Amino acid sequence: MSNKMWGGRFASAPDAIMAEINASIDFDRHLFRQDIAGSKAHAAMLAKQGIIAADDAQKITEGLDKILAEIEAGNFNFQRALEDIHMNVESRLAEMIGAPAGRLHTARSRNDQVATDFRLYVRDTVDQLDAQLADYQQALAERALEQAGTVMPGFTHLQTAQPVTFGHHLLAYVEMTARDRGRLADARKRMNESPLGAAALAGTSFPIDRHATASALGFARPMANSLDAVADRDFVLEVLSAASIAAVHLSRFAEEIVLWTSPIVGMLKLSDKFTTGSSIMPQKRNPDAAELVRAKTGRIVGALNALMIVMKGLPLTYQKDMQEDKEGAIDALSSLSLCITAMAGMVRDMQPEPARMKKAAGEGYATATDLADWLVRSLGIPFRQAHHITGSIVAAAAKDNLPLHKVPLATMQGVEPGITDDVFSVLSVDRSVKSRVSFGGTAPSNVKREAKKWLKLLEKEKK
Repeated sequence: MSNKMWGGRFASAPDAIMAEINASIDFDRHLFRQDIAGSKAHAAMLAKQGIIAADDAQKITEGLDKILAEIEAGNFNFQRALEDIHMNVESRLAEMIGAPAGRLHTARSRNDQVATDFRLYVRDTVDQLDAQLADYQQALAERALEQAGTVMPGFTHLQTAQPVTFGHHLLAYVEMTARDRGRLADARKRMNESPLGAAALAGTSFPIDRHATASALGFARPMANSLDAVADRDFVLEVLSAASIAAVHLSRFAEEIVLWTSPIVGMLKLSDKFTTGSSIMPQKRNPDAAELVRAKTGRIVGALNALMIVMKGLPLTYQKDMQEDKEGAIDALSSLSLCITAMAGMVRDMQPEPARMKKAAGEGYATATDLADWLVRSLGIPFRQAHHITGSIVAAAAKDNLPLHKVPLATMQGVEPGITDDVFSVLSVDRSVKSRVSFGGTAPSNVKREAKKWLKLLEKEKK
């Protein structure tokens, strides 16, 4: 038998492999809430416009509510033969209420239906991700305030550069996350238009009210062009792009956690909650949660690339290729959600090793820039000349295997006679970080102020 939803033109059922490649229910079942919400809004509008009877609309709505309850309870029988979530719901509705179910699809198509469902799903997911990112920001800001004065090495080229504070380092990710949230918020604004009522591609001759269904579903407005409404998936691409950038930020921090928890570095520890052991080496404590965050970024970026490639050559309007918009996106956004939760958990769990951090901050002559700045401020030496003098003093310190703050004054004066013992006031890592009071600098006073500002903003968001 042909498919009962669209089989009037077809005399026989599709080949088994056709049915297999055509079915999307395995992943678009995730859209059941959005599909039912869209159908309820459509049915109410049809009744209000006099397109279907009010009694039929009521039966449709009651039936859809029962189907929603069945799915949520795990009692719904999804059938692959019915291809997708739309046909599965409509078929079950017909079993429940009979003929009125057939009126639900009046003045719409699966094209505008799926576009509406997926916009609703992605919009809901963006809201969820934003809440999770806010929680991650809060975890970072709380730890930043706590660790405002904890000195650690700052790196360039993965080499010790200048001393910073751990709190300052954590606040860098607060700022990145704020931009991640901003990108998602911008994408949400642009996607918040309703395709419903665009029908297959040309609109409909029925006197529908697209503004009413858009309002009922929380959209700002209906989409203005019926071709665009069913043909484009830029809303998915934009969210996946924002998600990819957010995942890259998470991955960078995850990489640092992996490095810092290595016994060779030893600047950070994670508890049993976020580490695993080895099947053969009993001493191992592996930062697997961080490693998996780092790896899942590939899935998220891959989903963006895949959909870009799917969409790049499609003429208007709907093509079956676009069925491939959902599986990768749903997986990617789910992966990002998991990664954010894992990172927030690790931020709250991790324990810095302040002594090791401070020792590492002083290694590699990290306060050399402070010496050069002192020469500029105290002796009026041009910075390029001060840079050269400092390099010579660092070379002398390295030759004698001494940290910079223990180089004898006489040795320094042998390079630059004007240096006085006041120079030692800037060569400790503690004094170095405290001196960085410029806006955005690492001084503990700055870190405390910024952390408190973020915590206040995040608390305000909750109200």
